[in-house]
Amino acid sequence: MLRHLGQYLLLMIQVFKKPEKKSIYLNRIFFEMDKLGLDSIGIVAFISLFVGAVLTIQMAFNIDSPIVPIYTIGFATRKSIILEFAPTIISLILAGKVGSRIASEIGTMRVTEQIDALEIMGVNPATYLIFPKIIASMVFNPLLILMSIALAILGGWLSGLFSGLVGSYEYVYGIQFQFQMYDVTYAMIKTVVFAFLITSISGYFGYYTKGGSLEVGEASTRAVVVSSVNIIIFNLLLTNLLLA
Repeated sequence: MLRHLGQYLLLMIQVFKKPEKKSIYLNRIFFEMDKLGLDSIGIVAFISLFVGAVLTIQMAFNIDSPIVPIYTIGFATRKSIILEFAPTIISLILAGKVGSRIASEIGTMRVTEQIDALEIMGVNPATYLIFPKIIASMVFNPLLILMSIALAILGGWLSGLFSGLVGSYEYVYGIQFQFQMYDVTYAMIKTVVFAFLITSISGYFGYYTKGGSLEVGEASTRAVVVSSVNIIIFNLLLTNLLLA
């Protein structure tokens, strides 16, 4: 574990070295936004709508006391979505989708000696391959999470409306009740940290892949597992730092 940590830190030093030509890296960042960000909109939107709907239904059935006001359903749904579901669960999903893609892409370039060719041409392969992915994810993932929050709340409203469990007025009032902008800020901070973890860890496992196609698959699996574990650990740490 210490060896991997040391290699990871040394790789990050290489990743954040000054780029050779900034215009090329800017184009690479926009390219990665398309491949890592835009391609994830569909799965994020689908999951967010249905999870928001399920959360609202579960809240409605659990809050069955006449003492608790009905608008608590919207309030609890909003809190659950903004504080935990959108930044953490969606990031875990992105770790599987985006992380495996990054690790397999860079790992394939390693075993086919394309990274060696970049080094021969005088290009820093760590910066060229990993840096644009990190920046693209750290910029685009917060937009995905904001979309996820909006769609999950919309899904909750639709499920409450069509199931008759909560009316529109009560649900919307609960969504607005004691709203704090810091909750969204907290979610964005977690998202940026998780985006860095996903891309840097996946890039690390891909970069140091050895062998052939079988090892590329193993590196992809390790990247997803380690990224997910680190997301859970940092979720606990950030929650204690930002909310405690």
